[in-house]
Amino acid sequence: MAQEEIIDTADKTKIPLKRVLDLPTGILMVAGIMIGSGVFKKIAPMAATGLSGNYILLAWIIAGIICMFGAFTIAGLATTTTESGGMYEYLRISVGNFFSFLFGWTAFTILGSGSIAALAFVFSQSLNTLIHIPEPAAALQDISIGNFIFPFASSGVKMVAVITICVLTWVNYRGTKNGGMLNNIVTSAKIIGILMLIVLGIFYSPDSVQQIPSKTAGVGVSTTTLFSALFGAMLSAFWAYDGWAQVSCITGEIKNPKRNVPIAIISGVGIAMLLYVLLNYAFMRVLPVNELAAIGENNIAAAVVAGALMGKAGTVVISLLIMICTFGALNVCIIVYPRIYFRMAQENFFFKNVANVHPVFRTPYVSLIWSMIWSIVLTVSGTFDLLTNLVVFAGFFFYILLAWGLMRLKRKGLITGKVIGYPAVPVIVILFAVVFIINTVIIQPLQSLTGLLLVLSGVPFYYYFKKKYNAE
Repeated sequence: MAQEEIIDTADKTKIPLKRVLDLPTGILMVAGIMIGSGVFKKIAPMAATGLSGNYILLAWIIAGIICMFGAFTIAGLATTTTESGGMYEYLRISVGNFFSFLFGWTAFTILGSGSIAALAFVFSQSLNTLIHIPEPAAALQDISIGNFIFPFASSGVKMVAVITICVLTWVNYRGTKNGGMLNNIVTSAKIIGILMLIVLGIFYSPDSVQQIPSKTAGVGVSTTTLFSALFGAMLSAFWAYDGWAQVSCITGEIKNPKRNVPIAIISGVGIAMLLYVLLNYAFMRVLPVNELAAIGENNIAAAVVAGALMGKAGTVVISLLIMICTFGALNVCIIVYPRIYFRMAQENFFFKNVANVHPVFRTPYVSLIWSMIWSIVLTVSGTFDLLTNLVVFAGFFFYILLAWGLMRLKRKGLITGKVIGYPAVPVIVILFAVVFIINTVIIQPLQSLTGLLLVLSGVPFYYYFKKKYNAE
């Protein structure tokens, strides 16, 4: 990469980020962060809810539509600023510093760093299925902290995951354009791979490929209502769709952001939604729902389907595809989440040096390093999946605030342009999110309460930073 001109500035917080990302890169970043490992796994727990194939596809479609409505909401809010920070910045503008800080704190401590840790770990696990990774600390794997954290378990896989996080952080430290180019290559590759899997599944002939024997009888919905089962399936779908709004975090580095950010989010969500529905249809063309339900949480559903399609070679193909998908999503997460903490620091609600911009590479390098360190801690601890699962529902609380904030700004005349679907779309987002949160609390009360407490753990830190930097 050609060296950038060094900016002679004593205060690195005053150095501007550089707008180097175009619209196609923005679209591929949205698709890239959404298409991780979830779509390859979630058909099994969705099938285990007892829903038929049509209802499972309906769960994917409804979840996709809600995400698209959320994209319309973000598109409206994106017209209010050209700063980085994404949802943090939109919440700050529309509902104030308190709730925006809680979102940013949750992103740093759990959602963003946890997603980076989880994706790195799944990438390393997929590599391990192809090339055995030795376990240098196998003798220490039973050592625990509070019988909860096992830092030496899966030591080899964790070591590769940590190295991957460090390498991608280094790539993005040296220039946002580098990360964007890498994303374009990797995301294009995984879209092609998924399309190939869709074609194979749709044109699957059971007479030409050996069927995997069914392990269970049909699954019914007698133990739960259809409503709860559908929302339970959507919980899995939303995990696979997660990340659709995060490209807005890099608004400060996207060319013509007020135009390109909304287009990128809406287009990226549309691409992911289409691929997800078609891929799950293909899965159910190959194996019936009851066989998919019998796969279990410890196995990758797509690998079982690929095994039915291609035999042993299918496992290798799926492992490679999951590696590509998780690697690409990991790269985008490492790009976008540190921009939230960077913007928080600019607004005096995080440690001041996190707002520093590198004078050569024009990247928020301190924020990248902080993100890397905490993600590594979560990777080694092995708690990232638990933490992120606990606060999935909390994301819908922030979606309520975003939709309400959009309506607030619109009523005040601070958003003058047309917002797609307004006012129906934000109202639908709010109503759906309220029902979703209530249903999640009913079926997962302990997890929901724990997740809420983790979010509220940011309250004392809000007042600490407010006092420390005399923030407004």
